[in-house]
Amino acid sequence: MPRLAALFSPERATDVVDPDTRRWLEDRFEVVWATSAHAVGSGSAAKPPALDPAAVPELAAGADVLLTSWGTPSLGKELWSDGAGPKVVAHAAGSVKNLIDPAILDQGVAVFSAGPRIAWSVGEYCLASMLTLARRLPRFDGAIRAGGWKQTEYRGHELAGAKVGIIGASSTARALIMLLKPFGCDVVVYDPYLKPEHAAELGVRIATLEEAASGRFLSIHVPNVPETKGMITRALISDLPDGAVVVNSSRGPAIDQQALLDHVLQGRIYAALDVYDPEPPNFNGDVLSAQNLLLTPHVAGDTAEGHLALARYVVEDALSWLDTGSRGPSFVDPATWSIAA
Repeated sequence: MPRLAALFSPERATDVVDPDTRRWLEDRFEVVWATSAHAVGSGSAAKPPALDPAAVPELAAGADVLLTSWGTPSLGKELWSDGAGPKVVAHAAGSVKNLIDPAILDQGVAVFSAGPRIAWSVGEYCLASMLTLARRLPRFDGAIRAGGWKQTEYRGHELAGAKVGIIGASSTARALIMLLKPFGCDVVVYDPYLKPEHAAELGVRIATLEEAASGRFLSIHVPNVPETKGMITRALISDLPDGAVVVNSSRGPAIDQQALLDHVLQGRIYAALDVYDPEPPNFNGDVLSAQNLLLTPHVAGDTAEGHLALARYVVEDALSWLDTGSRGPSFVDPATWSIAA
């Protein structure tokens, strides 16, 4: 029976491993679970304690699969120095860039990330934000709370049939594209790595950055790499049509945040921000009271159902790889490491 080491605290285990999955793991593997003695710090309800880096070698010894998540320390290449290290790293969270040394990929180690599963949660957040702001729901909500009723000075808009610009064809963008299909939108995507045949499979048009940022809806889905820093410039934001809805669930540095807020405060555009530069943000009262601005604390990918699905999502692909060498949707392709989130 293969051996699996879960390199996260018991509190994190309850967050990313549902009871059925725990039983399934223990049926399929000899499982080594970290205990409270292996954790460092007290943690909180919102952020479980992290695993002590000193505990990693002990827990990982003899393991075929390392199951990791938030709170797992970086895994140094010394775990593989004897040539007999774990065959798989299955990450029940998003990006693996701060988790592993890419040198281990050259040693035949397969890495899996639950990013594509988290992407569905992010896609739902983006769709919800678009609909909420398009229909001007925060404004109507504010009017009712202030004792008002009908608001004749503004009216909501429909998403159906609208032009939606998407920046970056990442897994979160693809989830949103799927969710948009019933609305019959004209979806245009800017991504220099998106091939025409893949765009056709997605049912979208490839566009320039300027064209993608010219519709009534704009959603940003890029990784945090030097090439994306500040790519949504003040000029692009200025060219957005009046009443446009901007959603950023990717990374704060991708957009000129001050320029966006300037146009929000002018009442010209609507925006939903889940990420900021810096985080957490420190906004003044005018920004915080703007009813055309939806603010959330980096939770686009954070849902109860989504989190509990993460461990099984990556371990099922890991098992398929161990059994047949197949690459499931959570496989991290070494060829795309440099442009991955």
